[in-house]
Amino acid sequence: MATGKERQRQLARQHYERQMARRAERMAKARRRRIIGSTVAAAVVAGGVAATALVVVNGTGGETSASASPSAAAEPKAFDPATGTCGYAKDTEGQVKDAGLPPAQADNKTPKTMTLDTNRGAIEIDLDVAKAPCTANSFAHLAAKDFFDGSKCHRLVTGGLHVLQCGDPLAKADGKNPTDGAGGPGYRVPDENLGGMPYKRGVVAMANSGRADTGGSQFFIIYGDDTKNLQPSYTPFGTVTKGMDIVDKVAKAGVQGGGSDGPPKLAVELKDVTISGKS
Repeated sequence: MATGKERQRQLARQHYERQMARRAERMAKARRRRIIGSTVAAAVVAGGVAATALVVVNGTGGETSASASPSAAAEPKAFDPATGTCGYAKDTEGQVKDAGLPPAQADNKTPKTMTLDTNRGAIEIDLDVAKAPCTANSFAHLAAKDFFDGSKCHRLVTGGLHVLQCGDPLAKADGKNPTDGAGGPGYRVPDENLGGMPYKRGVVAMANSGRADTGGSQFFIIYGDDTKNLQPSYTPFGTVTKGMDIVDKVAKAGVQGGGSDGPPKLAVELKDVTISGKS
């Protein structure tokens, strides 16, 4: 039988899932209205994580019954070990900072480290190129284009889940911009490694829009082990090896205006993102 504290966490998590589902449905409706020519503005996004019926991305999350866009579009293709290639699909939904498509050829053997040079210090992430080669290849592409430079981590969740979400290149992270969490690179990345890594403290995973294969540039860093109960819907692609103290400090400061989900009170800006590897 669950203890009082466990039950409280479970209820908080269920409440968060319902909240994210409603937000995802609002965004889906807004997208459909835009497709048929409505002038209605983009739906308010919850400051963005990856990221599900539960969480996260492109500013919203949540497994919902919302259908994909009526317009036909190519789907991302998983890594093909025979050719060493990935298939990325163009995406014009949300707020786009066009980065072009990553090269199809992906290295799934060379160990790589992604370094987030922030205004709070460096956060280093070991990328799992073997299990998430398309995701790692996408980040290498974006880093080479200085895609993240000057962007802000726009979402901190401190209740039910414990994550810091970053990667929206256009987010203001001021609690006033309704499209925070809706930004991306103009393409979608295939889901990878689902179920292959528990969502525990230090794990970094892709945010998405609540549907399969909708990852873009947004990602979230997990700073609480209770988050490991997330459904396996978000590509886990790396582990923080340095800089968790920075995330902890941001989390301790809390959310702007109080509450448990919103822009972090302690601003985090990505000044530069680099990928390094051993040959």
